[in-house]
Amino acid sequence: MTMALALPDLAAMDALGQRIAEKLAPGDVIALTGSLGTGKTTLARAIIAALGHVDEVPSPTYTIIETYDDLRIPLVHADFYRLDDPGETDELGLDDYREGAVLLAEWPDHAGGFAHEPGCLAIALEKVGDGREAVVTPGTSWQSRWP
Repeated sequence: MTMALALPDLAAMDALGQRIAEKLAPGDVIALTGSLGTGKTTLARAIIAALGHVDEVPSPTYTIIETYDDLRIPLVHADFYRLDDPGETDELGLDDYREGAVLLAEWPDHAGGFAHEPGCLAIALEKVGDGREAVVTPGTSWQSRWP
């Protein structure tokens, strides 16, 4: 049940973030893919803000993992771009961070991918003109929550 959504501007990206945030449950994974500059971090920030975070949301490009325990649902924002091997997630303690939390994963393929997990909402972002398009593929546990 893959669906393509037009995101012509920042307001549309924020609205998608809000829509996703309203349906999140502990254990979910939002897997964000797309080339550099397609809006992965922008969408991640929109989701985190929609969950109640009011401060700046730094990109985890260098820290790899940022945690947000004070939201409606605890959330782990990870950017796996700099990983050379999926096994490095063990060294980072990713499973410990994920306990009872949502994982918001940029560059999920660098961590071995998460599409096999039932709670994965895979979102591939692409540039389309001046805007973006999101191709959304819900995992089995998202079937009743999406769209």
